Formats: sequence, structure tokens, C-alpha cells
Amino acid sequence: MKYCAEQGCKNLISSGRYCEEHKRRKKEKKFYSKNKSFYRSQAWQDLRSYVYQRDKGRCQNCGKFVFGKQAHCDHIIPIWKDPSKELDPDNIRLLCPKCHAELEYKEEQEKEKFKWKL
Repeated sequence: MKYCAEQGCKNLISSGRYCEEHKRRKKEKKFYSKNKSFYRSQAWQDLRSYVYQRDKGRCQNCGKFVFGKQAHCDHIIPIWKDPSKELDPDNIRLLCPKCHAELEYKEEQEKEKFKWKL
């Protein structure tokens, strides 16, 4: 038996480093993509770099310059609505993380508004 590794904790444990109260948990991903294989494809990577060059690295919503992983490519018409437009350059816009989160939240609110409870 030994003490939990958390500073000031007096709980005794038999194995591991931390007690149940202080055990480290994996962070949940904010956004989970069922289309992970699509977003890792070469076609998507090429389209993403094309959109970045076309939009000159600027967010299409607020005009802020974005670089690297901060540059989010967003489908204007979501893939789940029209899968044929997943690689259409006219359906993709460059956004900063803040604008992307705001627009995604608005879309979620729209979806919820039209769900009928029977």
C-alpha cells in the first residue's frame, strides 16, 4: 500500500499512481468525425490546400488571417445533407476556429428547431 501521488492526498492505494478521486481521465474530443478516413484522404488534403490558397488564408466570415491547424475548412452544405458535394470547392469555405464553432452551433440550433415531438 502507498499514498496517492496527488499532492496533499492521504488516500492509500494498492496499485497505480492515483486514487479513484484523482485518477487521470482521457479528455473527450469536442468534435468526433465519423468521416475520419475521408478527412485523411489525399483528395481532401489537396482540396484543403486549394481552398486555403483561393481564400488567401483569410476567414470568410470575419476576415482574420488563419494559419496551419487554425484554418478550418467548412462545408457550406453539410456532407450529411448532400454527400455529392463533399469534394466540391464551391461548397467549402475557410474559417477561423471561433467562426467555425459559432456557425456549427447555429446549424445545431436549426436542426433542433425543426425536430418534431410526436
